[in-house]
Amino acid sequence: MATPSVDSRRHFLKSSAGVAALSVTSALAETSGVHSGVDETLRIGLVGCGGRGTGAAIDALAADPHAKLVAVGDVFLDRAEQCLKDLKRSKEFGDRVTVDEEHVFSGFENYKLVIDVCDVVLLTTPPHFRPRHLAYAVEKGRHVLVEKPVAVDAPGVRSVIESCKKAKENSLSIVSGLCWRYDLGVRETMRQVLEEKVIGDLVAIESSYNANTLWHRGDKPEWSRMEYQLRNWLYYTWLSGDHILEQAVHSLDKTAWLLGDIQPESAMALGGRQQRTDPKYGHVYDHFTVFYKYPTGQHVYFTCRQQDGTSTHVDELVLGTKGKAQILRNKIMPAEGKTWRYRGPKPSMYRVEHEHLFRSIRAGEPINDGHYMCNSTMIGLMGRMAAYSGKTLGWDECYNSEERLGPTEYAWSDLPEPEVAIPGKEFSV
Repeated sequence: MATPSVDSRRHFLKSSAGVAALSVTSALAETSGVHSGVDETLRIGLVGCGGRGTGAAIDALAADPHAKLVAVGDVFLDRAEQCLKDLKRSKEFGDRVTVDEEHVFSGFENYKLVIDVCDVVLLTTPPHFRPRHLAYAVEKGRHVLVEKPVAVDAPGVRSVIESCKKAKENSLSIVSGLCWRYDLGVRETMRQVLEEKVIGDLVAIESSYNANTLWHRGDKPEWSRMEYQLRNWLYYTWLSGDHILEQAVHSLDKTAWLLGDIQPESAMALGGRQQRTDPKYGHVYDHFTVFYKYPTGQHVYFTCRQQDGTSTHVDELVLGTKGKAQILRNKIMPAEGKTWRYRGPKPSMYRVEHEHLFRSIRAGEPINDGHYMCNSTMIGLMGRMAAYSGKTLGWDECYNSEERLGPTEYAWSDLPEPEVAIPGKEFSV
């Protein structure tokens, strides 16, 4: 049987409207029965074959029983092949990993080859590449899971905003990897705080993402400096955005959610590196403290850290006029009355976000998470810019920055080693 054309697939996807009210499982079963004359397979492509990408592929296959993984791509062939090997070993989903040798892509243009042959693409590379990958996916009419953060600089954020506008115009789903938005306990806690106002009006938020260090993949004599930086991308701001973006944007996203996804007025920040002083760690910091001031008069007091041997803490303490709440602990402590805790189901938020993505495609009711994923990324950028510069910065000067991070062309050459930002020294916003 010949593979249906892309146009017939689009017709199938649009003709699935009307089942949104059903549960995920029943909706998928319903569409399968209604459209028995059309191949309803959704072809998934994976761009970025690290740990997060491998997990995203599993979650996507779990979310939709009629989806198959058809192509994988990574700048490094060894990572693409290892990812595929791991996925094919899955007892639960390995039979729907149908990637043959001709659809394992590598090199800097691998994303185009993956996107060209799929219906849904999972973008899980280092965030530097996200804007151009998303732009190409939207141009080709693909539905997308966009890992966080969506960019490492302001031009990248503005590019993603434009791509999300085009996706909306073309009824494409854009689901963000800011997965706490899909966690059932967090959603219910947020609903009580924001809609039921059980702790009154919000005054301030103390937000923390204080953790230990992450992996390092070493070095080899035969690696160019481009290869070294890409294999250790966490430690280069042009690739990761620094850990305030790459990891702690999850926390900043929850503060933004609590404050209506508006823009902070200004940010004042401190930061530096105390443990991460070896040159092998590139030029990122290992700690940040940022004070965000909002035009509503509310404040966010934010810290993040990646240091071993230190206390870890990740949560938001929300202070209201009638009590307080801890978002990740799903706990509300009103000034009067009993403490409330969420006791409902706690499925994997990663799995749930993929269920929403595939349900939206099957139902013909696209999701577009563009606004908050760009706004939260920009809030993280603002904090990093304020810390690197040592200046109190306003939203507009950060958002309108023309500074683009990274090389002008991608090749296996010896990139210069970036210097660690020194607050108070010359700094371009």
